[in-house]
Amino acid sequence: MLGIYRFIAAGFGAGYSPFAPGTAGAVMGLALLAVWQHFVPANYFPDHYFIPLVVVTLIFNFVGVYVTDKVEPAWGSDPSRVVIDEIVGMWIAILWIPPNWTNWLIAFALFRFFDIAKPLGIRKLEEIKGGWGVMLDDVLAGIYANLVLQVIIRLPFFP
Repeated sequence: MLGIYRFIAAGFGAGYSPFAPGTAGAVMGLALLAVWQHFVPANYFPDHYFIPLVVVTLIFNFVGVYVTDKVEPAWGSDPSRVVIDEIVGMWIAILWIPPNWTNWLIAFALFRFFDIAKPLGIRKLEEIKGGWGVMLDDVLAGIYANLVLQVIIRLPFFP
């Protein structure tokens, strides 16, 4: 079972990247969004497009807490290989944002900024022990990225 927990916690392998595993996890989040977009395009149900993504994001968040708690005894506290938190944070960054690559790339840049810089209380959430601490700082980074992107896409000069 530990192997399955490790695979999920490592973002389906992205966390094993020898260079910038957190960024690799966020890229995995974008890749999974592209798959999501392929199978659940917005024009299928435009008024409710984000509801299934919210549900999946919530499920992945709770799964992330669980698997992180399972792998921390073997990998240590908040291990860099755990990137399911980056996947969830990336998904939060694009919730209720019109789905296109321009918005997704801006969301990616904003999310990585907030995840790395850890301003506005994000760093404080890392102090929470276990899976919740690992997940919640990226949840808040995703929320901040989403809020900034919501403002950007409403600017009159943004295409």
